[in-house]
Amino acid sequence: MRLIVFGANGPTGRLLTTQALAAGHDVVAVTRKPRDFPLEHDRLTTFEGDVHAADSVDSAIAGGDAVLSTLGVPYSKQPITTYSAGIANIVAAMRKHAVRRIAVVSSSAVDPKPYADAGFLFNRVLQPYLTQVMGKTLYDDMRAMESLLTETELDWTVVRPSGLYTSALVTDYTVAEGHTEGRFTSRADLAACLLRLVDDDRYVQKIVSVVTTSNNPSLLRLIRTEALGKH
Repeated sequence: MRLIVFGANGPTGRLLTTQALAAGHDVVAVTRKPRDFPLEHDRLTTFEGDVHAADSVDSAIAGGDAVLSTLGVPYSKQPITTYSAGIANIVAAMRKHAVRRIAVVSSSAVDPKPYADAGFLFNRVLQPYLTQVMGKTLYDDMRAMESLLTETELDWTVVRPSGLYTSALVTDYTVAEGHTEGRFTSRADLAACLLRLVDDDRYVQKIVSVVTTSNNPSLLRLIRTEALGKH
């Protein structure tokens, strides 16, 4: 298939692109900074594009078979529109070019629930702070993206990972409709899940969770490496 990957230059996007090429697909990797994109392959097209620009999105999607979005932006106190504006332009282009299949990365934090194994500090202090204060504008925009996409007639799937961390190896991860009791998701597993959804119709027009069930980091390590950028 010819897969259009938005957010291809992010950590999940690079893994997804690598896995898709290894699986034999053609990939159009959409990035605002193509010179910084490190991957090369005979079946890879690196496309300079911005999801905020409708014409750019339209050109990227033309001739594609499916769209995968790993768009990601950092927390900000300012309003964020990347997810909602991006999906609006993507949906318009998909309709124009008769592309039906799309899977997008969202987050379990858009609908936070307490975890049975997490304890008071995580459930009552840390998670509310991340979702309602530190990441409020980001998760508000993710919710808007989900609302826009789920109201369409497309063959969509919304994928909600939990706390993301980098690991190169794909594990025996879990995918389930709705909420899943798992606080961690490796980016390799998230990428593998997205790729698997391309030709799997079990979760068409569904919101799913994906979690990694083995070799997860501690919560402290996750906060240090992912939230604070310390290694």
